[in-house]
Amino acid sequence: MCGIAGFFHPKGIYQNNSLRFKERLSAMGAAVKRRGPDDEGIWLGNFMGLSHRRLSIIDPEGGRQPMANAYKDGFCAIAYNGELYNTKEIKKDLLSRGCRFKTSSDTEVILEGYMEYGTDFVKRLNGIFAIAIADTSCQTLFLFRDRVGVKPLFYTVTHEGEVIFGSELKALFALPEISPRLDIAGANEIFSLGPARTDCCGVLKDIREVRPGHFLTVNSSGLCEETSWKLESRPHTDSWEQTVEKTAFLVTDSIRRQMVSDVPICAFLSGGLDSSLVSAVCAAELRKNGRKFTTFSFDFTGNDLYFRSNDFQPTRDRPYAEEMADYLKTDHHFLECGSLTLEKRLSDSVLAHDLPAMGDIDSSLLQFCSMVKDHCKVALTGECADEIFGGYPWFHKESCLRANTFPWTMDLAPRKLLLKDDFLAVLHMDEYVKNAYEHSLARTPRCPEDTPLEARRREISWLNLNWFMRTLLERMDRTSMYCGLEARVPFADHRIIEYLWNVPWEMKAKDGVAKGLLRHAAKGLLPEEVLWRKKSPYPKTYDKKYEVLLAGQIRELIRDPSAPVMEFLDQKKVETFLKSPSDYGKPWYGQLMAGPQMMAYILQVNFWLSHYGIKTLIS
Repeated sequence: MCGIAGFFHPKGIYQNNSLRFKERLSAMGAAVKRRGPDDEGIWLGNFMGLSHRRLSIIDPEGGRQPMANAYKDGFCAIAYNGELYNTKEIKKDLLSRGCRFKTSSDTEVILEGYMEYGTDFVKRLNGIFAIAIADTSCQTLFLFRDRVGVKPLFYTVTHEGEVIFGSELKALFALPEISPRLDIAGANEIFSLGPARTDCCGVLKDIREVRPGHFLTVNSSGLCEETSWKLESRPHTDSWEQTVEKTAFLVTDSIRRQMVSDVPICAFLSGGLDSSLVSAVCAAELRKNGRKFTTFSFDFTGNDLYFRSNDFQPTRDRPYAEEMADYLKTDHHFLECGSLTLEKRLSDSVLAHDLPAMGDIDSSLLQFCSMVKDHCKVALTGECADEIFGGYPWFHKESCLRANTFPWTMDLAPRKLLLKDDFLAVLHMDEYVKNAYEHSLARTPRCPEDTPLEARRREISWLNLNWFMRTLLERMDRTSMYCGLEARVPFADHRIIEYLWNVPWEMKAKDGVAKGLLRHAAKGLLPEEVLWRKKSPYPKTYDKKYEVLLAGQIRELIRDPSAPVMEFLDQKKVETFLKSPSDYGKPWYGQLMAGPQMMAYILQVNFWLSHYGIKTLIS
C-alpha cells in the first residue's frame, strides 16, 4: 500500500522549470508519507508528473515507484497504490505475449498490462487500487480507481486546466494555490449526510474523487470520465446447493488470494462470523506449512464492567474471540483502548481523513491499527460482509424497507438538534438528503423478473454498496494507512459482489436467518456457536468517563467565541443537549452513532475547520 500524487498541464510547462515542479511533487508525496513510510520517488515529464510514497509489501527491492518503461515513441510511467491479487495469472498471459519482466512486483505487471491492452487492462485486475499512468506517446494521463472504491483518489482542475490529484486531500493542499473552501453543498455533506459522502464528492469546493469502477482520461482536449465496471442485474438460476458451493468457493478463494505478501500477515478477529471465517481460512493455509497465524481483537478498557446488552450489541466480543483463538490455535493478542486515548485520537482521525469521520468509532480503530502495526504490516479484515450478504437490521425491518430515505439515517431530527435556525434555513437538509437518495436510487440496476419486495431489497443493497460500505471502506483505509498498516477486505472481492448481487433474498437470509447463506457456506470451518452467533457490530465504549470527557470539551467549545464550528451551532441548543440522557434518542448514523458519537463528531468538525483553515462560503 502506498500514497500517490501528481499533476497534468495541457500546455506542457513542467520541464521549463523542472526543479520547481520536482519540489512540488516531493511536497505532495511528503504530505501522504504516512501511507508509505518506507520509500519515495518522483517522475517528471513535460506534461505530467508523478509522486509516490511506498509501504513495501511485495518485492521490497524491485518494486520502487514511479516505475517507467519505454513505450512506442515515448515512455509509460506508473504510480500505484493498492494490491493485485491475480498477479500470477496476468503475468503468465503477458509472458505468453512476449512481455519480459525485471521485477516480481505487481506494479510492473500493471504497467505491462496497460502497454499490452490499453485502458482495458483494468478490467482484468482483481485487486484494490488507485493508479496513475502517464503515457508520453500520446501525452495523456490516466487515473484508475478500483471497482468498489477501496483505495481513494482525489483531484481538482485549476482555472488554467491543470489537473492535480492525490490519494488524500492533504496531497492537494500541499500546493499553496489550492485552499480548502466549504460551500452550502459541502456543509450539507458534513451535517446532512456525514460521515457518508455523495459519490465522487470531495466535500470541499471544486474537489472531486474518481468514481469507483471508473477512470479519467486527461490530455490537451480536457478531462473525460469512462466506466470500467458496473453491476448487472439478472435472474439467479443456481440451485440452493449450487449457490452455497459457489459462495464458499468465492469467499475462500478471495481470502487465500489476499494472503499474498512478502512480509508477515495477520487478521482482525472479533469472534463474529465474518472475521472468524477470514481467520479460519488464513490459519488453515499457514498450518499447511507448519506456521502459526497471528490474530488481534479489540475492546475498550473497563468494558467488562460497563457493558450493557442492547438490541444492536447483544453480547461482548471477547468470549467469542477467545474461543476462536483457541479453536484456530492462533497467536492471539487482546488490545484495549482507554477513554483518554480515545478522546485524544479524535483529532488524529480527522488528520487521517482530512475530513470529520465517525467519531470514536473511527478514532478507536486508528488506535488499534497503530498497535497492530507494531507486529505486522498487513491485516485481513471481515469488513463488507454485512453490506454484501445483508447483515444489517435495515435489510430486515419493515420500517426500513418502507422508508423513503437512507435506512441508516431515517430521522434527520438528531442532526438538526444543535444547529442554528438561520443555518438550517439555508441548508435545506431534507431536500438535500432527498435529492441524494433519489439520484442514487435511480441508478439501481433493475431486473424485470424481481417481485416488488425483491426489487426493494435490491435497492437497499444498492444503497448499502454505494453509501454505507464506502463509508466503512474509507474508514478502514484511512485509519490503517495513517499507521502504515495495510488492511485488506476479502469480502469486497468484485466476484463476490457480482454473484451475491443477483442471489435472491430468500437464499441470502435462508430460513429467515441474517446472512444465512454465508453461514451455510462456512459450515465445517467454525464452531457452531460462532457460526450461528447473532451479529454484533463494531464495539463502543460504555465507560461514562468518556462521555464526561466529551461533554467537558463541548462546554469549552461553546464558550470559545473563536471556535469555527460555532458559526453553525446554537449555544442554547447545545447546553440543553448536554443535559439529556446518555443515548439522546436514536442513533443518527448506523447502529452505534448516538449521543457520545454526536459530541465526538462535533469536536471533529471544529478541529477540521480550524486545523485546515477552511474558508466558509455560506451566507
